[in-house]
Amino acid sequence: MNEELNKEQAVEAAEIQETVNVNAETPTVEEPAVPAVEENPVAAELPVMEEVPAVEEIPVVKETTTKSQRKEAPKADFDWEAYEKGDTYGDVSREKLIETYNQSLSKINDREVVIGKVTSLNKREVVINIGYKSDGVVSMTEFRYNPDLKVGDEVEVYIESQEDKKGQLILSHKKARIARSWDRVNAALENNEIIKGYVKCRTKGGMIVDVFGIEAFLPGSQIDVKPIRDYDVFVDKTMEFKVVKINQEFKNVVVSHKALIEAELEQQKKDIISGLEKGQILEGIVKNITTYGVFVDLGGVDGLIHITDLSWGRVSHPEEVVKLDEKISVVILDFDNEKRRIALGLKQLTPHPWNALDDSLKVGDIVKGKVVVMADYGAFVEIVQGVEGLIHVSEMSWTQHLRSAQDFMKVGDDVEAVVLTLDREERKMSLGIKQLKADPWEDVENRYAIGSKHVAHVRNFTNFGVFVEIEEGVEGLIHISDLSWTRKIKHPSEFTSIGAEIDVQVLEIDKENRRLSLGHKQLEENPWDVFETIFTVNSIHEGTIIELLDKGAVISLPYGVEGFATPKHLVKEDGSQARLDEKMNFKVIEFNKDSKRIILSHSRIFEDEQRAEAKKEANTEKRVTKRSKKEREEIISQPLEKTTLGDISELAELKSKMEGNK
Repeated sequence: MNEELNKEQAVEAAEIQETVNVNAETPTVEEPAVPAVEENPVAAELPVMEEVPAVEEIPVVKETTTKSQRKEAPKADFDWEAYEKGDTYGDVSREKLIETYNQSLSKINDREVVIGKVTSLNKREVVINIGYKSDGVVSMTEFRYNPDLKVGDEVEVYIESQEDKKGQLILSHKKARIARSWDRVNAALENNEIIKGYVKCRTKGGMIVDVFGIEAFLPGSQIDVKPIRDYDVFVDKTMEFKVVKINQEFKNVVVSHKALIEAELEQQKKDIISGLEKGQILEGIVKNITTYGVFVDLGGVDGLIHITDLSWGRVSHPEEVVKLDEKISVVILDFDNEKRRIALGLKQLTPHPWNALDDSLKVGDIVKGKVVVMADYGAFVEIVQGVEGLIHVSEMSWTQHLRSAQDFMKVGDDVEAVVLTLDREERKMSLGIKQLKADPWEDVENRYAIGSKHVAHVRNFTNFGVFVEIEEGVEGLIHISDLSWTRKIKHPSEFTSIGAEIDVQVLEIDKENRRLSLGHKQLEENPWDVFETIFTVNSIHEGTIIELLDKGAVISLPYGVEGFATPKHLVKEDGSQARLDEKMNFKVIEFNKDSKRIILSHSRIFEDEQRAEAKKEANTEKRVTKRSKKEREEIISQPLEKTTLGDISELAELKSKMEGNK
């Protein structure tokens, strides 16, 4: 029994020593002293007791200690009862250990943004420690804007849930960035801070960039200082940017990558421009081509070659001379230090073609060339490359009729011309093609003598006449009064049309001004010589009103002649006014052969009849008054019936005589 008790006491002593080592702060249980170890042969044989450095300080329970005594002893951190039942920890030690463990953890709440540390990462996910009882896992795609992410980096994460169904901590880096992104973007704009962004995709006019979880716009002009022709090469790349504009109302953000390198380039431009000189020849690369010129990169600063400085010859578009990304030599024509503008030239590197022009070329020589430019006033013909002459439209044809140069030639035509003027100093030349033909006005008197008849073509109208062309270069005018003998023509378009043929007779020749006076009515006999015998004054003719005017009416008479009647001469016998297209009789009250004028009247017909009848009545009354007083008294004294009958018979006799006279 004693041997077994001693063995049990030794084991308990060893376990108490282990408990003291685990929790040094826990006070030990005061037990009566036990015999020295060396006196206990069983304890001396245990290897554990030999490894303990201060065995003598470990309290050992006496052999006489019983279970009841241990129960009555002060309660220690070590739960003896739990130990005897086989549990590692008792209720007291478990609660304290849990409390101690919980105190070592961070207190977090859902939907909160905290700082975490990257503990590990791979191509798919990132493990982040936020000081909680478990680590969170975030998809690597949320860090694509930061390809330099590594273990140990601190990042912001949003706590979506402390535990999911599997007990996993759910974190999101993207939501954390969005939660604080707007403040960070505004701070970046205020502090002129350089930030990183991920280029998500291409859009119209630029790119969409992920900045702190916000979709910002990167204009195409702000990608680089050089024009970008292929935006797709920037997609899925992480780049540095500066925030240049924020629309607070619509939450729009505009970023720029170009702004990062402009400051450096500006200094480079100053250094380059400070060393420039007029006439200096440099090498550059064609950066951009426009319709008006070419931009050349001179190594940090751009210069412009205007389209007129690309070649001595005509250039329709700069692409005919240079190509994009082509390396070319240019000469500096001018530059502006303040505006950073540099004017370049390409054609100035070659001699001017006028200097190589044949010295034997002179006025009157016939040259050949190609039409390179057309204008309304003429055509530019290139004789040799870089040497052009102008053919004015007036030198294209002998005709004096105004025409456009496009009526004679077009761009690309090969033409032959005569040199009219040549100025080598001013480098100007005028040409003509009509000089290749004989001047039709040299012998115009013989070919178009006065009184000769010809066929012409109507070219143009004016209010006073018609311009016609008998042949190319020979034109004439038919005055409106020489178109017809009988018709009153207000405008020549009433008589003929442009392009129509018309018979003419030469009336006059003006060789100095290259004009012919022509007539059309002269081809016919003057009908007014005949009309003079037909439309005599007081003669009556049937006519039709063809036009009503404010001052009167135009009446169509027989033989195609027209007359005119004033409104007072258009009143009918019943007092009404004559109407348009009404046919009635008219009396000629005036005829003028020279002015070809006939004045008519309808009312004069019945007015004259009334005057004649009134005159006859007056004559009858006069004859009656001449009778003797006795006869008048007899007539008066006669009964009324007899007097009336006698008067009637006398009037009837007078009427018959008047009708006979008529």
